[in-house]
Amino acid sequence: MTEQPRVVTGSPTPEELAAVTAVLAALEAEAAAAPPAELAVGTASAWSRSQHGLRRPLVRGAGAWRSFSA
Repeated sequence: MTEQPRVVTGSPTPEELAAVTAVLAALEAEAAAAPPAELAVGTASAWSRSQHGLRRPLVRGAGAWRSFSA
């Protein structure tokens, strides 16, 4: 059983509720019509690709922490 939508805070007008309902219905229909997204196996995510330019590789070993601020 699906829970009925309800307004949690505020006092929207009937026109505002209708606008929100129309937008949500359109988004739901668009998502239902789109094919499911598939992740390519072995492909790096956008997050991991974007971080490479942010810092140098970490150096491990004795005394490596001393170059942290360099």
